[in-house]
Amino acid sequence: MQHTQDKQFTNKKALLPFLKRMFGYAMNYKRWFYGFMFWITIVGMVDAAYPLVLLQMIDNYMTPQLEILQQGGVVDYQGIWLYIGLFILLGIIQAIGVLFFVRQAGRIREYIIYDLREAMFRKLQKLSFSFYDRSASGWLLSRLTSDVDRVAEVISWGLIDCLWGVTMVVFCLSAMFIYSWKLALIVLISIPLMLVASVKIRMLVLLYSRRARKINSEITASYNEHINGVMVNKSTAQESRVGNDFGKMSGSMRHVSYRASFYTAAYIPVVIMLGSVASALVVFFGGGMAIALPTGITVGVLAAAFDYSTRIFLPIVDISMFYARAQGSLSAGERIFSLIDEQNFIQEKENISDFDRIKGDIEFRDLSFYYEKENPVLEDFNLTIKAGQSIALVGATGEGKSTIANLICRFYEPTEGQLLIDGFDYKNKTLNSLRDQLGVVLQTPHLFSGTIRNNIIYGNHKATDNEIISVLKQTGGEEFIEMLDEKVGEEGKQLSLGQKQLISFARAVLADPRIFIMDEATSSIDTLTEARIQKGIERVLEGRTSIVIAHRLSTIRNCDRILVIKKGKVVEDGSHEVLMNERRKYFDLYTRQLRDEAVLAKV
Repeated sequence: MQHTQDKQFTNKKALLPFLKRMFGYAMNYKRWFYGFMFWITIVGMVDAAYPLVLLQMIDNYMTPQLEILQQGGVVDYQGIWLYIGLFILLGIIQAIGVLFFVRQAGRIREYIIYDLREAMFRKLQKLSFSFYDRSASGWLLSRLTSDVDRVAEVISWGLIDCLWGVTMVVFCLSAMFIYSWKLALIVLISIPLMLVASVKIRMLVLLYSRRARKINSEITASYNEHINGVMVNKSTAQESRVGNDFGKMSGSMRHVSYRASFYTAAYIPVVIMLGSVASALVVFFGGGMAIALPTGITVGVLAAAFDYSTRIFLPIVDISMFYARAQGSLSAGERIFSLIDEQNFIQEKENISDFDRIKGDIEFRDLSFYYEKENPVLEDFNLTIKAGQSIALVGATGEGKSTIANLICRFYEPTEGQLLIDGFDYKNKTLNSLRDQLGVVLQTPHLFSGTIRNNIIYGNHKATDNEIISVLKQTGGEEFIEMLDEKVGEEGKQLSLGQKQLISFARAVLADPRIFIMDEATSSIDTLTEARIQKGIERVLEGRTSIVIAHRLSTIRNCDRILVIKKGKVVEDGSHEVLMNERRKYFDLYTRQLRDEAVLAKV
């Protein structure tokens, strides 16, 4: 099975669609975006106006005053104040413009980050278990954090550089063409050369950036995995091996990141070199034209042209850096949008009705399910469960027991065939109306950070304290009645596994489910806690349809039916007494487990 984190993103023509989509997010805030565009245009115009003021000052003030001085006259210093005032005014306008467009860009950035993270989180809540089966948590965390920051930078600060660069180039070239089209043509010819060089380099940037993002996802996943499994690493003396493996990944990351940085840095030297040549040509030809007065150009025009030629270098650098940023962020964007666009295996139909209060009749009708088509987990599976029955699923690991339970919960959907609840194909009913009436207790309980109370009412946020206390008494969790406001820690680390399972059990019961599912919920806890939960189960399951997957067969003796599952088929079906009398697979499993427990008890 291909894992999401292993997908290769290699579309060399993906930059434009990526930028177009990102601009779509920016356009959700049109008022800010248009304000941003307005002020950055103003700043570009002001930048282009400086050489024009310089031109006027040289030709209309400095040159005439120099002639007066050469003739023995007195220089009029009063006229300089006009140009000083103009420069100060331009500086004030520029400062105001920068303040406003940076402010708007910052707003757009933060809101884009919010929108992307919300879109991804909402999609993660809707995706089926099949997606999580092939997606590492580290891969997902990297998308929600570092990748979002990278793409938001492109549409905020990267966009500032690019738009400012474009406006500067346009205004500067326009002014140059007005005063000297020949010199403007020299600069204009140099711009495509700079951009062509950039295009050649950016492909290398894209290649190594994509490699870096892939390795980074693997590093994040490995880091998360081994932090959570640090006790296993220590107990098996694997610290050195794990450290070496991590070091190899980090070394690969260092290598590809260095290459990406190297080629990114190459933009600036290339542009500066080509720009310097263009400036030199402007000085060479412009100097000759200035000497050729009155048929040539003025000294002010030459000075302005030289100023414009150097001013255009920085915008070209900024445009090139925008490409570099965009290419470097493209792989991050591809991963983000691959998550947002991920097709959910479970698709709700339109205009379907809710389940009424479920009775609990369940029917698997010619149902098939597979993760990979060539390896079906269930094939032409048929099973009928009456409302109120307690059903135990028994069998070796990987035989399809958990799949049956997950299908009932609609964590997965049948590949073929139907699953009926109260006679209705559950695909024709809303998902929430089904799950609102399900209670699920898993082998490994998950608690959220917060109090014990918060974790219990997760099953029913409208529950009162009296209802919580009643449920705790039902499920054997009396010890928590006086501890409801105590913190459980991250993932419930301040509690024992047995305590977490009791809370998880109470949470499921508080929802008052019509169908109750327990997937090896007592296999990893101590016998005392198991006994407490078992007593609670007997009280809670009365009148509800229940499916129990049990590791310890002694806990399911009182179930109405025990189904032995082998390779996705029901090979035995009956009560404990009936199956024991048949002396087949269940008999072997049960007696073998009793012998093993007896041996362990003696030890």
